[in-house]
Amino acid sequence: MLHKRNKRIYFALTFTAIFLSIVYLKYVSYIENPVDENSEETISFQIKKGSTAKEIGKNLKEKNLIKNQTAFYLYTKFNNLGEKIIAGRFLLSKNMNVKKILTAITDPSQAEFIITIQEGITLKDIDQKLVDLTLINPGKFLKAVKDFNGWQYYQFLDKKILETLASPLEGYIYPDTYFLDPADFKPEDLIYLTLDNFEKKITELPKSQSKYSFHQIITMASIIENEVRSFSDRKMVSGILWKRLENAWPLGADATLLYITNDRKITSEDLEIDSPYNTRKYAGLPPGPVSNPSIESITAAIFPEQSNYWFYLTTLDTGEVIYAETNEEHNANRKKYL
Repeated sequence: MLHKRNKRIYFALTFTAIFLSIVYLKYVSYIENPVDENSEETISFQIKKGSTAKEIGKNLKEKNLIKNQTAFYLYTKFNNLGEKIIAGRFLLSKNMNVKKILTAITDPSQAEFIITIQEGITLKDIDQKLVDLTLINPGKFLKAVKDFNGWQYYQFLDKKILETLASPLEGYIYPDTYFLDPADFKPEDLIYLTLDNFEKKITELPKSQSKYSFHQIITMASIIENEVRSFSDRKMVSGILWKRLENAWPLGADATLLYITNDRKITSEDLEIDSPYNTRKYAGLPPGPVSNPSIESITAAIFPEQSNYWFYLTTLDTGEVIYAETNEEHNANRKKYL
């Protein structure tokens, strides 16, 4: 009886050993062998900041750059490589095995850093993003903006007006995702990338007969961008703000005041700030844009929706925009929604 039991244990151990050997050999095969050693295709592979090794393995498998995502994850874990993987865009190939891929995605010199400039953020925000990516020291992007001297390349830039502003290119750094080479990055690189993109976007706009200058349109678009969310509301608010401007009313836009207070809330003291950016106190557009707007907001500024409305507010809970024709109606809306 004991002999039979020992035999079963022996066979079980032998089977387990064989099974583990097969698994190990398969694992080694997944690590050592590329998907296609004869491939000459270059594939762009993006790693977002904060991605885990498991997520990266899954994405590599979906791109058919590795044979097995679990083997990739285990190899990174066994070799303590997970935390060394860099966010960025890499040029990979199916002729690279897991080891070569990991060599690439842990090497800063092979990465293109990714920066996403969201609609409605400011040049100060962009400077901080570049600092967070460890591409610049604080203030270096802002200095590059002040020192910009490529005016002759962009007809849409009004040098005479923009050079008088504290942040000369505010409003013209087009919101999008950009890939940057960290090896020799200069803030000027991003400036030209965004201005080229801006130029491309505005050339796609339908022709308009607007009576306002392009600088005024971008300034209005930058306000609209941070006032309301949807395209239909942006067109409606555009109509209201242009109408206020034409009738010498203060625009009363929170976005312009928040631009100079660098805050998210407006206090009673803020309302008394003596600045042309305080459109609660002074009529007219502020001297320049207060954010970098999307093409949607630029379009809304060029093609406003005409209406009988003079007032609007945004509800705190849902972000719905409530319109009013009279001040009395607007005050009633304020009591109801705010």
